Amino acid sequence: MTKSIDKTRSDTSKEFSFNSKDFDRVRDLIYKRAGISLADSKQEMVYSRLARRLRATGISSFSEYLDDLERNQNESEWEAFTNALTTNLTSFFREEHHFPILAEHIAKKNETVNIWCSASSTGEEPYSIAMTLCEAFGTLRPPAHIIATDIDTNVLETASRGVYNLDRIEKLSAERTRKFFLKGKGAQEGLVRVRPELRDLITFKQLNLLEDNWPLSGEFDAIFCRNVMIYFDKPTQGKILKKFVPLMKPDGLLFAGHSENFLYVSDDFKLRGKTVYDLSKSHPAGTRTTTLRHLQKGNP
Repeated sequence: MTKSIDKTRSDTSKEFSFNSKDFDRVRDLIYKRAGISLADSKQEMVYSRLARRLRATGISSFSEYLDDLERNQNESEWEAFTNALTTNLTSFFREEHHFPILAEHIAKKNETVNIWCSASSTGEEPYSIAMTLCEAFGTLRPPAHIIATDIDTNVLETASRGVYNLDRIEKLSAERTRKFFLKGKGAQEGLVRVRPELRDLITFKQLNLLEDNWPLSGEFDAIFCRNVMIYFDKPTQGKILKKFVPLMKPDGLLFAGHSENFLYVSDDFKLRGKTVYDLSKSHPAGTRTTTLRHLQKGNP
């Protein structure tokens, strides 16, 4: 006789009661909040990360925590909940083949270059973009501006500070290290800070890609949306890609992550090179000539 398995049973060895019903509630909440689709295999990760929130709030069970989250609509706890479930794996010049393509693209420009880094995490990606712009223009103050956004407020704070452990830049060339970073001394030994000129090129702000109205305007020469779409289902990916279109210049580039493929999600873009897309010429946005006002630093 086959025995049935009770999927609602909790693991009694855990500090907090947590069963598949709790996990399904978490998956539903984070999908509605941030568009993130959690696979079945993420149950242990969810327990580990949210258990910290239970300890911080003094709540003794996941069901009580989730009830309280939904009932009280506490924005600060919703923010903590979202931050806890956001994955932020990044590094300087990750997927390095993108940056020479960006440099070649913007070298043709005779006007201010505007770039949006839509999942900036702890800042390594937007700072890598900034370094590329400085090298392409041959100055620490290129005619360029970068908007760097993320849903996670914790990583945005780290990114805005621009301070990293020395080992985070160990793979960079000696020239880039010298040109773009300041090494800490004394109590700050073992740390590096990005040069203020680099920091001045970037505006960091929180943005949820699932929001109906993004706090952005203007047209971008390039949008970096790398290694974030993998957390969304296909309908959500399509919705986001559709909203990118009016924010891009006719010749704008969209940079995706190595495991992301947008060809079967949207007909607004065509593949230009390895995980680099531009607007489909058959799409009205790909041939438009009207220029929206450029996004200037500090403007919403």
